[in-house]
Amino acid sequence: MIPAKDEWQRALIYRHGTEFQKRISSSVVAVCGLGGLGSNIAMALARAGIGKLILIDFDRVDITNLHRQQYKANQIGLYKTEALMHNLIEINPYLEMQLHTVCIDETNTKELLTDADIICEAFDNPEAKANLVNFVLEKMPRKYIVAASGMAGIGSGNTIKTKKLSRRFYLCGDEKSEVSEKSGLLSSRVMLCAAHQAHTVLRIIAEEFEV
Repeated sequence: MIPAKDEWQRALIYRHGTEFQKRISSSVVAVCGLGGLGSNIAMALARAGIGKLILIDFDRVDITNLHRQQYKANQIGLYKTEALMHNLIEINPYLEMQLHTVCIDETNTKELLTDADIICEAFDNPEAKANLVNFVLEKMPRKYIVAASGMAGIGSGNTIKTKKLSRRFYLCGDEKSEVSEKSGLLSSRVMLCAAHQAHTVLRIIAEEFEV
């Protein structure tokens, strides 16, 4: 049985407090890339009662995604935007979402991200990561961006950290580990990095900034 909206809100306020939940519920976050990082970021923010998620990815769910991404076996072949939307609704039936099943690049970045208060970079490709971060910092300087670098391998999860690189730019990860034939992506470590990103988003909303 799905809880009524006011019941859902009361439960969130009980956990987060009235003022903080009010801020969370009025915030818009864009998640660029819905793989291991992005799907887990979205899940955490949906559970927190975020006001609106802008979900951006052009890819479809593949069997190789299931070991670390928030999709199900029966969703193989679906676009990640659509599959994740259905999964998020099961968690938070009152979550507002905007889906963009496209490849984000310099021609559409500004249009796609205009409404976002905070942007999460969650790509696998290093070049795509750099392009998005550089675009936001240069062309959209009033936006906050939370990016990731380094989460591969079996190394200690304690090496994954969050750094504030400039007033509105945060970087999560170990900044070292890259995916290779010898160091794959494990769900546990990818989820740790995604949790850092989601938590950083919530800290920004709470105006609890890193030093």
